[in-house]
Amino acid sequence: MVRRRLGSLLSRLVRAVPALLSRVGLVDRRKATEATDLAAPVMVTAGLRILLRLVDFLMVGIALGDAAIAGLELGFQYYFLGFGLSLAISSGTISVVSRLQGSDQPDRADLAVKQSLWLALLLSCPLTLVSWLYPEILVGALSDDPTTVGYGGTYLSIVMLSMAPRFWSMVASRALAGSADTRTPMYVRLLTLPTNVALNAALIFGPGPFPELGIAGAAWGTAIANTLAAAIFLGLLASGRYAVRLPLRGPQLDVSLLREIVRVALPLSGMRLLQTFGRFPFLFILGALGTPTLAAYAIGRRVMLLALMPAWGYSTAASTLVGQHLGAGDAESATEYGWQSLRVALAVQLVVAAVIVAFARPIVSLFGTQYPGLATQFVRVFGLLVAGFSVSRTMRGSLRGAGDTRWPLYGTILGGYCFRLPVAMVALPASFAVTVPLLGLSVSPGLGLGLPAIFIALVGDFYLKAAVNTGRFWTGNWQDVAGDSVVGVPGK
Repeated sequence: MVRRRLGSLLSRLVRAVPALLSRVGLVDRRKATEATDLAAPVMVTAGLRILLRLVDFLMVGIALGDAAIAGLELGFQYYFLGFGLSLAISSGTISVVSRLQGSDQPDRADLAVKQSLWLALLLSCPLTLVSWLYPEILVGALSDDPTTVGYGGTYLSIVMLSMAPRFWSMVASRALAGSADTRTPMYVRLLTLPTNVALNAALIFGPGPFPELGIAGAAWGTAIANTLAAAIFLGLLASGRYAVRLPLRGPQLDVSLLREIVRVALPLSGMRLLQTFGRFPFLFILGALGTPTLAAYAIGRRVMLLALMPAWGYSTAASTLVGQHLGAGDAESATEYGWQSLRVALAVQLVVAAVIVAFARPIVSLFGTQYPGLATQFVRVFGLLVAGFSVSRTMRGSLRGAGDTRWPLYGTILGGYCFRLPVAMVALPASFAVTVPLLGLSVSPGLGLGLPAIFIALVGDFYLKAAVNTGRFWTGNWQDVAGDSVVGVPGK
């Protein structure tokens, strides 16, 4: 009953949004409807995931305060390192699976899923081991506040135990999306994410028979829910009842498929690693400006992620539609679907952002922070970069569908390393010295510009990435990348 009602609601949404936008001449109704049909379940899933993280920060803030919020943000960054790699591998999966499905090679698509699973295990297990052994050293590299480091280390050591299951869930979800099934992953998340929230609440606060574990409870709740989701996805794909399958028997290795997944994933892995490692010094700068600033940034970012979720949905839709039409040999339609996905994503995202910005102050006040004004400022600044994020992410999805993942990497380098970090550094006090370990030098990069420099760094980063990804798609050269591939191309 719940599944039918949700399906009916999504169907109405899928029809209503493109219809409204087509009336004012912004989109082609048929193509926008196809994109929204694929994007809506991903948006629901992403929205639930974002709400989960929001609830995590809210509950931890209420229970333990700003230092715990800051620690949760720092610990989560290392978890996000593994999560980012899983996104990269699963992006290789969706690119390969969508092209193989488009060229009518379902058995090869199934084998590609298996290659992604082995890659997921190979990458996730070492990350789990290092995080278990050295959590406080890792978090301590980002903050000199012992309370914040203690909270972050506790969270990191536990939550990373579920890195391998999280990796596999992402691979399975993107494999299904590559075959144009985005609803099954949504239904799985509708079960596991509320379970995650319930477990976190029970283990953070300890009502009734549950132990009061504080920030460790947030980590255990997430780890258990991640493992449950992975088990469900494994059962679904092994059952053989879906468009893609995980054949447990038969061939285990296909070098050409593995090479293509790695080829697509490698630039995205580099991009994710650069994003994460670039975020580390950025968080260090925020911490140097004070724990309240770091906590306010964490709250503002989590709140504004709700406005960013449409881009995730339409990015996945763009990957699937572009990849399938390229696989079918229709480059013109692939191009049209890329632009249509961008238009509808941008329109939806700006409306959501406007609502959140309008209610920023009452929303951030729920987190128990002692500095709601500061957190509100961050929400409003994130509101300014929503359009840049939407364009960057959706165009990246279109390029990913063609297997062209190098240019998003270039955009990350330009936005994050050539702009965000240099500009953020001048926010530091002029007296603040940074030691370069390998050279033994001490430098003072700060000019004392404070939060205005931080805000400019954030906004400029996303718009530079948007310009690079859009420019690449506009040239049409991404079609040559797909044509040069030996996977999912007609006649190859």
